[in-house]
Amino acid sequence: MLRLLFIPFGYLFGLFQTGHFYGKLVHRDLHKEGSGNTGATNALRVLGVKGGLIVFFFDALKAFIPCFIVKMVFKDDPMKYIYLMYTAIGVVLGNDYPFYLKFKGGKGVAACFGWFLALDWRMALLGISLFFILAFSTRYVSISSISAALFVVVLTPIFVHFGWLPVQTNFAELMILICIAQTILVIRHWENLKRLANGTENRFGKKKKE
Repeated sequence: MLRLLFIPFGYLFGLFQTGHFYGKLVHRDLHKEGSGNTGATNALRVLGVKGGLIVFFFDALKAFIPCFIVKMVFKDDPMKYIYLMYTAIGVVLGNDYPFYLKFKGGKGVAACFGWFLALDWRMALLGISLFFILAFSTRYVSISSISAALFVVVLTPIFVHFGWLPVQTNFAELMILICIAQTILVIRHWENLKRLANGTENRFGKKKKE
């Protein structure tokens, strides 16, 4: 099926591990420091604000670019949002499970923001606004990330209903694909969820508990 070809296309973009390469540039190894993943949160913890912002920006960009390209190339095709979401899932898989790093990458938060932005910038804005509200009020990055991701799932049918997201066909498939992408994000935060349940999750701004 044509749509499945968009997954490896997205995966190739997702393979660019910003945290891994930027860490090498500044002689730090994110795999061996902090939480051990190459995402923006760990980069912020290990490399500081500048490093965290750089990793977030380029991880979001690598998701936005292929998804936006697909959206523009197929702009007159009623399946464009379906193709975009298959691409998004590919990017997330490449970001989270890069084969050349033993399938150990980031947790996909910045990448998800990138494809949110390509899907609909208004939903992306609402999602990241919720993220920052929860992050500053709770200081739990994990729960803020998961909440923002699930918020986009809720927003999608609302945007479609009011015509703000002009999905002309295959709405059910679109929702399934969005749920799959967000499920991957939740799975990548599974250890965080267990620590939240146990009351041992690290709050941002405090030293990580031993």
